[in-house]
Amino acid sequence: MLFLWYPSKLLGRSKTYMSKFLKRSAQGAQVPHEKRTSNQETVKMPLPSKIVLSMGQHIGAPAAPQVKKGDQVCVGTVVGKAGGFVSCDIHSGVSGTVDGIITITAPNGAPQTAVVIIPDGKQTVDPAVAPPTVTDLKSFQDAVRASGLVGLGGAGFPTAVKLAPKNLDEIDTLVINGAECEPYITSDNRCFLEDTQFILDGIQAVMKYLEIPKCIIGIEANKPEAIAKMKSVATAGVEVKELPCRYPQGAEKVLIENCTGREVPFPGLPSDVGVVVMNVTSVAFVGKYLKTGMPLTTKRLTVDGDVIKEPKNVEVIIGTPVQELMDFCGGFTEEPGKVLYGGPMMGNCIADLSQPILKNNNAVLAFSKKMAQIPKATNCIHCGRCTNACPLGLSAKEIVQAYNDGNVELLIELNADLCMSCGTCSFVCPAKRPLAPSIALAKIMMKNGGKK
Repeated sequence: MLFLWYPSKLLGRSKTYMSKFLKRSAQGAQVPHEKRTSNQETVKMPLPSKIVLSMGQHIGAPAAPQVKKGDQVCVGTVVGKAGGFVSCDIHSGVSGTVDGIITITAPNGAPQTAVVIIPDGKQTVDPAVAPPTVTDLKSFQDAVRASGLVGLGGAGFPTAVKLAPKNLDEIDTLVINGAECEPYITSDNRCFLEDTQFILDGIQAVMKYLEIPKCIIGIEANKPEAIAKMKSVATAGVEVKELPCRYPQGAEKVLIENCTGREVPFPGLPSDVGVVVMNVTSVAFVGKYLKTGMPLTTKRLTVDGDVIKEPKNVEVIIGTPVQELMDFCGGFTEEPGKVLYGGPMMGNCIADLSQPILKNNNAVLAFSKKMAQIPKATNCIHCGRCTNACPLGLSAKEIVQAYNDGNVELLIELNADLCMSCGTCSFVCPAKRPLAPSIALAKIMMKNGGKK
């Protein structure tokens, strides 16, 4: 049985301990494969009855609505303008009428402004949509910013910011994340098989304008078709690296170490070790956008889970209500116990099926009450599996004990804030203790100065 966890983020500190921690990235968990839709070609979902475009579909400042109720918009029209450097434009995926500006609840529980648009069925493209003119680094970065692209692997970090590292002259490797290590999700695998040329075009553009001489495409060994296809088309300077099938291979620090042998310092960024990382879907979008000029308005995602009647990979317009996506996949075989944005290890729970599809969604999974039931925890047996499995070498058991004791100093010493909430510790725990959720709470306590 899979266990479904709740992700979190936070803090930072010295680099002194990194050599003893990050060389453990061969650790992790052997999670179930469950790639049932890997051979299913992507199907396009018809127009929804409405789209709900959150202004906060990215890390950073939310976008500001640029429309009002009654306005007419087209496919590709900017309806939300980036609220700062670390922010992103939001574009309409339909032509139609703005029905209103509302407040919705984000996956993390925070309120977000959203623009509701009713399609007119015509799908008229905005006259401003055209392939960008790119001649140098700045015009390339400007084009990516105008496209509305964020990290499509789940993080939602504005891609234009990622492609503007301060130490650009030190970057020598582009790493493409094609690990897709969580169970069920196959949307990236389909991207490799269906958007091969766009992937190559995107890689070549990033390498050209950022003057990066080498690219490594990391793909887990359980995707042989994707590996074979990318090896058959790889150009000069592009290497396809087969990765071990161990979760969480797709975690940025783990991926970089396994692809390049380099350790990312903490606090630190991939650029600190000469690397830029992009998800395969993100780089494919770059290749497509440079040819078409169509901003980010649709998303390929996997719909699966033990209560989904018709699991499939779907191209869906961003902002489509989850309920309508579920209906397109035949609905549920029984009332779900849990529906997730993303995978079963790091996904976010969807409290209301009226919630919309977001830019960084790569899957919507629905599980029965039996699958979603959290197992009863028993006492720790001090087996050490949580520490042995942690890809960053953290001691989950000690962190949770420090949290229960309210000992912030010890949490700092144990580097609790380094935890990336992958859920590996909880997954391997034979006592079924909720280690990952407790560590997430510990990081919040650290941020709040000791207050739980």
